[in-house]
Amino acid sequence: MALRYWSGAHTRHRLLYHLVWMPKYRKRVLSDKIAVRLQNLLYEAATVNKWWIDELNILPDHVHLMLQIQPSLSLAKAVQALKGGTSKVLRKEFPGLEEFLWGESFWADGYFVSTHSTVTEDIIKEYIKNQDEDR
Repeated sequence: MALRYWSGAHTRHRLLYHLVWMPKYRKRVLSDKIAVRLQNLLYEAATVNKWWIDELNILPDHVHLMLQIQPSLSLAKAVQALKGGTSKVLRKEFPGLEEFLWGESFWADGYFVSTHSTVTEDIIKEYIKNQDEDR
């Protein structure tokens, strides 16, 4: 679990995102060798970019990923790198996928994202409200 906080030049941060995306037409193609290769590609991308994959689950028709990134990077750019890079490699290495996926992309447009924290929104609001009580 990525409970650790990262440090930058003048920051302390922990940006953890739950991401979900799927192949075009929600085709059930993420299994066997394709799933293994996708997993390897995602971990490779995380290593190269100094991101942290806290959890990953590849189901036949979608991907769940818990990803920690730096605040200097927009989440949209991270998702673009993950989906774009994996799409290119998977389509090249598994040409049989063309039978199921027409066009230039492997993944469906868009994705789901939710932020993650170890505390609830109500606890954070209460903490912010009560900051002046310690003075």
